[in-house]
Amino acid sequence: MKSKVYGHADLWSKTKIAITPSILASVLTFLTLSLMEYEPHDVHAQSVKDPNLAVESFVEGLSSPTSMAFIDSNNILVLEKDGNVRLVSNGQLQAQPVLQIPVDTENERGLLGIAVLNSSSTSSVQGANAPTVFLYYTESGGAAGELRNRVYKYSWNGQTLGNPTLILDLPAIPGPNHNAGKLMIGPDNYLYGMIGDLNHDGKLQNFPDGPDPDDTGIIFRVNPNDGSPAPNNPLATTDPSNPLSKYYAYGVRNSFGLTFDPVSGNIWDTENGPTSNDEINLVRPGFNSGWETVMGPIAASGSTEAQLVNFPGSHYADPILTWSEPNAVTDIEFLESSSLGENYSNNAFVGDNNFGNLYNFKMNPERSSFILDNIPDSVVDTEQEQSSIVFGNGFGAITDLETGPGDGYLYVLSYDNGIIYKIAPASSVTTPTAPVTDSQ
Repeated sequence: MKSKVYGHADLWSKTKIAITPSILASVLTFLTLSLMEYEPHDVHAQSVKDPNLAVESFVEGLSSPTSMAFIDSNNILVLEKDGNVRLVSNGQLQAQPVLQIPVDTENERGLLGIAVLNSSSTSSVQGANAPTVFLYYTESGGAAGELRNRVYKYSWNGQTLGNPTLILDLPAIPGPNHNAGKLMIGPDNYLYGMIGDLNHDGKLQNFPDGPDPDDTGIIFRVNPNDGSPAPNNPLATTDPSNPLSKYYAYGVRNSFGLTFDPVSGNIWDTENGPTSNDEINLVRPGFNSGWETVMGPIAASGSTEAQLVNFPGSHYADPILTWSEPNAVTDIEFLESSSLGENYSNNAFVGDNNFGNLYNFKMNPERSSFILDNIPDSVVDTEQEQSSIVFGNGFGAITDLETGPGDGYLYVLSYDNGIIYKIAPASSVTTPTAPVTDSQ
């Protein structure tokens, strides 16, 4: 399997630096994802392998979109990296942003994550069930002038976002990459989100002698009302002032994908390795993903679980799937619908950055792994194995995947194309698409 560059590609930058094996050997100890910049994708036809399905451009004209969320079946809020929140209403991109936020946009910083909670306790002009919207972004300025990644909640009145309330105040230094930023409302109605390691080397990055937990490289789980620790978080502590009290998982390098399985309620994420070993993980409570000691299967790393930082209530587990060469895996979504056919109902779709590929995985009966008949060791390291999991291509850098709440179709957000694509039954799509070709 051949990658476009030797190593990873930054999701948010626009030029590339090619790294030879000899250079890599000398700089690997300090080389991070921020040094490997992003190569724009060629814009070509979007395709899917299933002849019963087709792709159409649902909304165009977005600028570097990073995330999206359905407010209801007719309205979508889309985030643009430079701080604009855009509204798509009845398939039309509205001319003016519903909110403009001052953000720092260097490298992977910016307006990054969104989640929507419908709550009977939320009041607005729309009534008792109007949604609350959560946004994660790298806020520029601030009282002390220090950059921070912050999560705010807003009220939505059908036209604008207002009444911002700070929920979480997270670090952004040094970065400027590995901010992660995905948010979601979990099956338990608590707020989950991710922040990458920001190039820290602490206990949360599995350095036993490193600094104490500092809110980096984690998945947090908090009360959506005030950002306080959710009850029964897995890392044993009775002190709500202890940072561990808010964590669901740690040891995460960086991620652009977070979701939950609608059948089992299990949490899943994607994770980006430095120059190899991109991952898809089943994230059980207290999960230690292993970074910076382990990326990919631990047996291939030369390390042992005893070398990790093991907080009370934590555990390590190997990835469900690993790419030996980087595809820069991005979002993950379980299609909570049978509108594309029973073969896809409640099974997983995953996007990438490097190739513009969309992947599809069928779940095993226990909902604990994928059925990977063609990848018996769960490591993608040949072109044939890669081809076996490609569902579609030509999407550019995929930054979000969502199930449409009204029609049950799959919506795909493309960062560099500035388009929301809709995958639907071919009979409902008027614009034909070309047959899929394997993209490596």
